[in-house]
Amino acid sequence: MMSKQKDDWKKAYKEKMKTRSEEASVVRKIVSIVIISLTLIFVIGAFTGYLYIKSALEPVDPDTEENIDVNIPLGSSTSSIAKILEEHNIIKDARVFRFYTKFKNKSDFQAGDYVFSASMTIDEIIDSLQEGIILAPPIYKVTIPEGKTVEEIAQIYSEKLPFTKEAFVDKANDNKYVKQLIKQYPGILSDTVLDEQIKSPLEGYLFAATYSFYEENPTVDSTIQKMLEKTRSVAGQYFDDMTKNEFSVHEALTLASIVEKESKNEEQRKMISGIFHNRLEKGMPLQTDPTVLYALGEHKAKVNYKDLEKESPYNTYQIETLPIGPISNFSKSSLEAALKPEESDYEYFLHDQEGNIHYAEELEEHNKNKSKYID
Repeated sequence: MMSKQKDDWKKAYKEKMKTRSEEASVVRKIVSIVIISLTLIFVIGAFTGYLYIKSALEPVDPDTEENIDVNIPLGSSTSSIAKILEEHNIIKDARVFRFYTKFKNKSDFQAGDYVFSASMTIDEIIDSLQEGIILAPPIYKVTIPEGKTVEEIAQIYSEKLPFTKEAFVDKANDNKYVKQLIKQYPGILSDTVLDEQIKSPLEGYLFAATYSFYEENPTVDSTIQKMLEKTRSVAGQYFDDMTKNEFSVHEALTLASIVEKESKNEEQRKMISGIFHNRLEKGMPLQTDPTVLYALGEHKAKVNYKDLEKESPYNTYQIETLPIGPISNFSKSSLEAALKPEESDYEYFLHDQEGNIHYAEELEEHNKNKSKYID
């Protein structure tokens, strides 16, 4: 009898311990799930917060040229100034503006009637508020067209601003200076631009736009940084598309520069970009004349067969990949076309003398187009 009671007790004890073990296991799983969930929530929240703050620090509308009159009353605090700027759509978020000015130790903002634009960066707005630039129209206004090289951009600025073409080119090609810019603009610039075979490190990175200057003597450095800010603002909108296309920023801007040089409108850009994508996927050379001209370093009305033999990491008749770097700056629509091409089976295209483009799927059809429209 005692033996049976002892066996029953042991059995009950084992079942009790088993139940406790199972309960402990369930508790551990629940705790693990909670910890993992909280960690994911924190990581996602932190990343989302980073993207939000990054977006809030960018211009509200990088492409606008509209001026907005804003009154900053006497005795306004940073908080009230931030609220006024947000209400006038000069900045995206008043809280981010306050935190940014505190982090950068910016203060002593002056009251008055200002002229701002939604295309201005936060730093430009802060500088204006500190310097008290009141109802001041731009001292200089310079338009940099699409498809321009660093040298061509330098020439345009030298005719409008108080520095020489040589000063701009020398600064843009100074590797020590470019290394500083890489640290300042890590999302856009990388060590890739310092490759010794690249003609000019900042080629393709100086965005085509109209730039306003409010200071009497803008420097080459401030001018270049103004352009890089614009590039960052525009290119930043397409980072996800770059990832989908498995392009680095450098590769995306390189393709955008070629699309820019080969097309005149949005429809052409998307179609030509699609052809370039088809060729890259099949390991075919892009065979685009603007890269040859860039490799040659000269402007010519027509590329001849001898030119095609030029050995260069830019010459897409000699390589089967993208060039080593951009061949000019680009427009927003060219970057969008480079990343969102028109899908087709075309692998060839040519321009006729009237500016029309003729597409072909096969080489034989392409050669017929050449005989018909060019030869």
